[in-house]
Amino acid sequence: MEKVLYVELTPEEFEQRLFKAPIGYLPLGTLEWHGRHMPLGADGLISSGFFVELAKKVGGIVLPMLFLGTDSSKTIDENHYYGMDINSFPSNDPQQLTGSAYWIHNRTFKELLHAILVQLKRAGFKIIVAHGHSPSTVQFYKYSKKWRKELGLDLLTCWRDSETDGMGIQTDHAAANETSLMMALRTDLVKIDNLPKDKNKHPLGLMGDDPREFASVEQGRKIIDLNLARMEQLLMQKLAKIGK
Repeated sequence: MEKVLYVELTPEEFEQRLFKAPIGYLPLGTLEWHGRHMPLGADGLISSGFFVELAKKVGGIVLPMLFLGTDSSKTIDENHYYGMDINSFPSNDPQQLTGSAYWIHNRTFKELLHAILVQLKRAGFKIIVAHGHSPSTVQFYKYSKKWRKELGLDLLTCWRDSETDGMGIQTDHAAANETSLMMALRTDLVKIDNLPKDKNKHPLGLMGDDPREFASVEQGRKIIDLNLARMEQLLMQKLAKIGK
């Protein structure tokens, strides 16, 4: 089997893959509530799973997923809430959702990303693709222009020009898009039966189309294949420009 995970490569294997395609794939994950039907590490599992398939098509090396990330935050009566703790409640009544343990300040996350890129530049990478948890991806994109100039790296995310059709990589939160992607990548980790049977009861901590109605393995595979083809074309063009 083709090895694409950074942590599994010997130095010789690393050099061979880097010479063929100096691309690093950085999954931006979390340990975060993704509904009662999805694993807490869904962000990193989805982005990492997609990157493994992309690396096998284009070349390159998949880095370990991050589990720390940035997000919205709020402090009430000395209790700290972030991300879906806040966004899940229209009444503005946050509660701590089980298992979430990922939040760091924007400044700290920026410093973490920068340090990672410095090390990847040193290791010989020329293109870095980062994607996953939306607020983390936003931060990576926000500073990418500055870091491109500073470090001489080509920095990309997997966002499409329009994500409104639900056919992008991770365009909702634990709803039809992410659930379909997880079904296609790791069917064994999705437990739809954990969600309320009553379709009138909105599942806690979901943002997007109802996965009970709109999520499927087939939809997840369709999204993956569409984005694999798009990213493969883009990355092959970039590799051609750097002579690899």
